[in-house]
Amino acid sequence: PSFGFLFDIDGVLVRGKTPISAAKTAFQKLVNSQGQFLVPVVFVTNAGDCLRQKKADQLSRLLGVPVSQDQVMMSHSPLRMFKRYHEKCVLVSGQGPLLEIAQDLGFCQPITIETLREKHPLLDVVDHDRRPSVLVSECFSVVLFGEPVRWETNLQLIIDVLLTSGYPGNPYHRENYPHIPVLACNMDLMWVAEAQSPRFGHGTFMVCLENIYKKITGKDLKYEALMGKPSKLTYQYAEYLIRAQAAERQWKQPIQTLYAVGGPAALSQDEEIDNSWENELASAAAAHCRSVLVCTGVYNPHTEVPVDTRESVTETVFHGHRDFRFDPALVEPDHIVPDVDAAVDLVFQLENFAP
Repeated sequence: PSFGFLFDIDGVLVRGKTPISAAKTAFQKLVNSQGQFLVPVVFVTNAGDCLRQKKADQLSRLLGVPVSQDQVMMSHSPLRMFKRYHEKCVLVSGQGPLLEIAQDLGFCQPITIETLREKHPLLDVVDHDRRPSVLVSECFSVVLFGEPVRWETNLQLIIDVLLTSGYPGNPYHRENYPHIPVLACNMDLMWVAEAQSPRFGHGTFMVCLENIYKKITGKDLKYEALMGKPSKLTYQYAEYLIRAQAAERQWKQPIQTLYAVGGPAALSQDEEIDNSWENELASAAAAHCRSVLVCTGVYNPHTEVPVDTRESVTETVFHGHRDFRFDPALVEPDHIVPDVDAAVDLVFQLENFAP
């Protein structure tokens, strides 16, 4: 094969925990009788609340084909590349086994919001029932894995860390700007589960954090890196995983085209972030990344994209992150199909690929 698949999960293969019926049919076409994939496949999810192996096991059960953890890309997977943060104490926010996830990515000294709260009990006082009756080491950076359960606690303590340069027990010093590094995974404003309308995603939490920080300081919250779809970094890392699969199977044909099934290709960022991690990846080889949009998720086929981007505020609402530019050419899909099974059929047809 000279092409590979990047599959979204939510809204493409599942809705919440309910499998989408077309998914199993689609994946029977992608494996041989021994269960080996006929083309390189990477599952790209903005979820960040579990380890890759757990997600791979879920996908194996769901799709009826063996999926390895090396085929799974969580929103936080590119953090493996940010080695300069791995030795330092980092505050991690989100859900799931956060310490285990952080350590698996290479972080040696992660600390959770809950631990920070226990060490500084006077900081979290919104809920009167949790107020204490009566010092953690400084944090050198903040990693936002995903939306937390208790938003007010996380918002308060992250702001504390940012406004004290990592010493949350100290008074605020507003002259500490730019603040310590913030790395964020998963910018999805909303996502689709079993409910009839989309639910708040981590992007909504980030909107809250950004606006609180600006309201207090008058300055913009800055991100050292943003990862998860649709960031360029995520697609570069996914391509690296695709090429690794092809090499492992000793497929000599170079991968020319990536088909992103479920959403748009990468969006461009307003500001260039520090790309020293790029040295970790081989130079990108694929010539094209084509988006194949399915109609089983958030996407509404009747929503129009404005021709003039300057009118984007009045004609449509851009749900992307603050630091990404609205570009109709990038959000306009190359192909629109009913479901993932139709997507696989279409790609095989476009590539003249006969399994």
